[in-house]
Amino acid sequence: MNKKIRFFQSIHFKIALVFILLLLVTVEIIGAYFVRSLEQQNVETFKTSINLDPYLQEKLATDLMSDNESSADDNMKITISQADVANTATVVVVDDKGTVRATSNLNDQSNVGQKSASSNIKSVIYNGQSYEDYGYSDNTGSTYTRIIPIKNPNATGDGNAIVGAVSITAPMESVYANLNKIVKIFLIASLVAGLLGIFISIVISRAITRPIDEMKKQAIRMARGDYSGQVRIYGQDELGQLAVAVNNLSVRVEEAQEASEAERRRLDSVLAHMTDGVIATDRRGNVIIINETALDFLSTKNEDVIGVSILKLLNIAQDYTLRDLLENQKELLLDFSQQLDHELVLRVDFSLIQRETGFISGLVAVLHDVTEQQKSERERREFVSNVSHELRTPLTSMRSYIEALSDGAWQDPEIAPQFLKVTQEETDRMIRMINDLLSLSRLDSGTSKIELEYVNLNEFFNYILDRFDMMLKTDNARASADNNQHVQPAAAKKQYVLRREITKRDLWVEIDQDKFMQVIDNIMNNAIKYSPDGGVITARLLETHNHVILSVSDQGLGIPRSDINKVFDRFYRVDKARSRKQGGTGLGLAISKEVVAALGGRIWVDSQEGKGSTFYISLPYSPINDAGGDWDEA
Repeated sequence: MNKKIRFFQSIHFKIALVFILLLLVTVEIIGAYFVRSLEQQNVETFKTSINLDPYLQEKLATDLMSDNESSADDNMKITISQADVANTATVVVVDDKGTVRATSNLNDQSNVGQKSASSNIKSVIYNGQSYEDYGYSDNTGSTYTRIIPIKNPNATGDGNAIVGAVSITAPMESVYANLNKIVKIFLIASLVAGLLGIFISIVISRAITRPIDEMKKQAIRMARGDYSGQVRIYGQDELGQLAVAVNNLSVRVEEAQEASEAERRRLDSVLAHMTDGVIATDRRGNVIIINETALDFLSTKNEDVIGVSILKLLNIAQDYTLRDLLENQKELLLDFSQQLDHELVLRVDFSLIQRETGFISGLVAVLHDVTEQQKSERERREFVSNVSHELRTPLTSMRSYIEALSDGAWQDPEIAPQFLKVTQEETDRMIRMINDLLSLSRLDSGTSKIELEYVNLNEFFNYILDRFDMMLKTDNARASADNNQHVQPAAAKKQYVLRREITKRDLWVEIDQDKFMQVIDNIMNNAIKYSPDGGVITARLLETHNHVILSVSDQGLGIPRSDINKVFDRFYRVDKARSRKQGGTGLGLAISKEVVAALGGRIWVDSQEGKGSTFYISLPYSPINDAGGDWDEA
């Protein structure tokens, strides 16, 4: 568009050339017609002048009929010398026998009395018709010859009417000399007119092309995106109206461009802030637009996917073709977990990009992240399955014992108490499970009331640990008493050592005492449950910049790496048989996670299989100045 145009290719030169050629052709045509007409007129005038007056012709006719030839020849010589053409032309008088009787050319007097060699003279004498001819010679140049028959004025018939002929030969140099002068004048005038015409043509061409050139420059600026210029209007003619139209077009295009740019920015902003991924393709299925969300979903870069087939990008080329997507546009559920380093499930909805004519120009794919939905659905199914299984096991056991009692086992004083005890334990276990489920349900729905109060976490944590120490001492004392009284001991309680690494600093944290005590009880019970007999359980409490970290470590078998992310799931047990045997419901850690999250904290586990596990609880903490305004106001 910005390529320079050569002068000979420009419209300025073409318009000027057209005017110049038109002028030259017009001048040439007019000049040719004028010169031709002038030549014909001059020749006709010249031919008219080459003639003898009638009275001279009569005198010549009288002399030719005279018997005294010598006197007649002298008279004829005098007669032709009196003719107007004698000064410029050669006049020769020939009698009816073809003999030259007189001539006006002094250098040609030797031919007088000789027979004329001109067949044209003989033909005129014989026919009685005038003759004219044009000739050219090196000596005289262009000549005009006219032969006039001389008739007897007194003759009544045609038999003896012709008495001779007069041949007049005149050079035409004067005619053509005058014509050449006129042509030369005409050529000079034409050259001057041509130069003036060229100048006028250039001026007119410039006047015509200047607004066109300005409109061209404005069009180039518009093509570059610059709409600030305006075309100058030189008049109200068609070019002026065209300049007005170009200026209006520039304004309209600028407004349309700004609207289009605003719409594009709005669309880019919408695409950039959409929580769903969007991919647009051309009619061949190659990606032309993709937003940041889709790039994040697929863990790729914009330059790596532009121009790539959507089938390859979504890894569905083996199962679907582009025609399948265009014709069916069905919803696809794609699992990218194996391709990426994290779990990701996308629902892809396809729609067509169609023009008003129905022509399909592309495809739009919208990517919805349904990972959490799929996970929730899977967890819901697993939850229903686990609840069914957990309730079915004690109910099946209770049914078996009740049927045995119904069949007569209640009469056996040794078996009946044991069956009743098992039935009671299973009933208690189901009650605990139902209570835990109710607690989880309240926490999930947000109906569980959290009663926050500032608690000295140092003292509170020591208080909970003191309870476990007291329980351990009570169990040991009871076992010792049973041994001294030779009483059959109950099932032996597990022995363990409780070690404390707790800061001496008072840490005031806003918590719900009852619910947080339930969390610590769950973690401690799990540590005791999975620790070996005589193992060491370490309880720690420390302060960081804006958090307090509470941890409980055991020396149990640990948790496999593949199970670490699942220990807080509902009904999940690392050792299912052992947990169920010890009366666990599999909901304790799930409840603990919900409670800690409700308090604004976080709970996690660090474990090594065969080396024990450590559960951490992090709670937000802001140090309280003893002289603070909150305490004074209280």
